Amino acid sequence: MPRKDALLKLRENLIRRRDALSRALAGDLSLLQELHQQKTGDVLDAAADTMQDELNSQLLEVESRELSAIEEAIMRMEQGGYGDCVDCGKPIPLTRLRAIPYATECIACRRKSEMSSGAAGAVSWNRVFEDAEVDSV
Repeated sequence: MPRKDALLKLRENLIRRRDALSRALAGDLSLLQELHQQKTGDVLDAAADTMQDELNSQLLEVESRELSAIEEAIMRMEQGGYGDCVDCGKPIPLTRLRAIPYATECIACRRKSEMSSGAAGAVSWNRVFEDAEVDSV
């Protein structure tokens, strides 16, 4: 499949994922608001509710960041810059874009930025996807 067709398919996938995340975030926020209005039974219930609220909050944050990245990717598509590395300007391989459709850097530039930011030892989801890509190519 030519690169242009693959990028159009990625656009469709990004739009579907954006819409799904938007609906999920709207639903999760309204559910959290409902739960906060309910009273809990005892101290243990309150502690469990607090822990669940924290987990939900963290999930919402991750989904919100993904939604922002997707919206930025769609905007780059409209501006004609989607699929090119923001650091070196080279085309990002389709295998990377299929794994992370909102990627802004090629694998080499991503690794360089992780090394320079001191996050080389930290495991990130992007790094997990990158390693899987390299192994499969």
